[in-house]
Amino acid sequence: MTAASQFNRPTADVPESGANAGPASQLYPNAANERVRSIWTSGDFGRIATGYTSGAADFVARLSLIPGEHVLDVACGTGNLALPAARAGAKVAGVDIAPNLVAQAAANAEAEELDATFQVGDAESLPYEDGDFDVVMSMFGVMFAAHAPLATSELLRVTRRGGRIALATWTASGFIGQMLGIITAFVPPPADAIPVLAWGDEKTVRERLTGVSSVHCVRRRIALEYPLTPALTVRLFREYYGPTVRAFATLNFDRGLLLERALTAHWAEHNKSLDGSTRVESEYLEVIAVR
Repeated sequence: MTAASQFNRPTADVPESGANAGPASQLYPNAANERVRSIWTSGDFGRIATGYTSGAADFVARLSLIPGEHVLDVACGTGNLALPAARAGAKVAGVDIAPNLVAQAAANAEAEELDATFQVGDAESLPYEDGDFDVVMSMFGVMFAAHAPLATSELLRVTRRGGRIALATWTASGFIGQMLGIITAFVPPPADAIPVLAWGDEKTVRERLTGVSSVHCVRRRIALEYPLTPALTVRLFREYYGPTVRAFATLNFDRGLLLERALTAHWAEHNKSLDGSTRVESEYLEVIAVR
């Protein structure tokens, strides 16, 4: 057992990471949380996450982590933040609502023999004690939580006083924000859904992070790179990116074809690659708050 496992709060419903992480159905108390889980267990987000591993590592590098710091990656996915944090010497824990992603993150850390543990859990009810972590971070993850106030409260709760909360969230005007807008034009979100792109608005984030001593926000750009044409990149997202997988599943053939064409045009318009591959840049809001 690695040092990071000290962060795990004992609970029958939140198993540690690995192939035996087990069913997570008891974690989700309502339809909205279950909807989030079903989105991210669709497809295979690991195939998407590889497109911005470099930008994720840059995000972690800017945190200048100190070896031995206790770090939590919320909605960790397959470990895009957790792995570089562990390489920097931090004692890392990761949590995600999707068991399939937790298993991939654990396997990735094990392959590198990194000091990191992962478990299934909801960002709205984190399985850790108050003030457990020096740094709590999330990249394009916690923004998808079903209930933003609960998720925000949990971020604050598990961060020690004087510790940092570091977030990367898509902006509405950025490439991915626009892509999500295209999708919702075809498949409107449920009436009770909180707009995920509100996390990319500085004013909204400052209002949510009440009780912190400081908040610093910067708009940055991150590259998404895939060794495929824009059309095939859209197919990749259609098959493996949860929100896109779920959207296409609700459409008939003709509407699905129209959505695929709209997404392909969006990727082709913003593609900066000239060698037949795809490279786009998307704006996001980087938030560093001190508890």
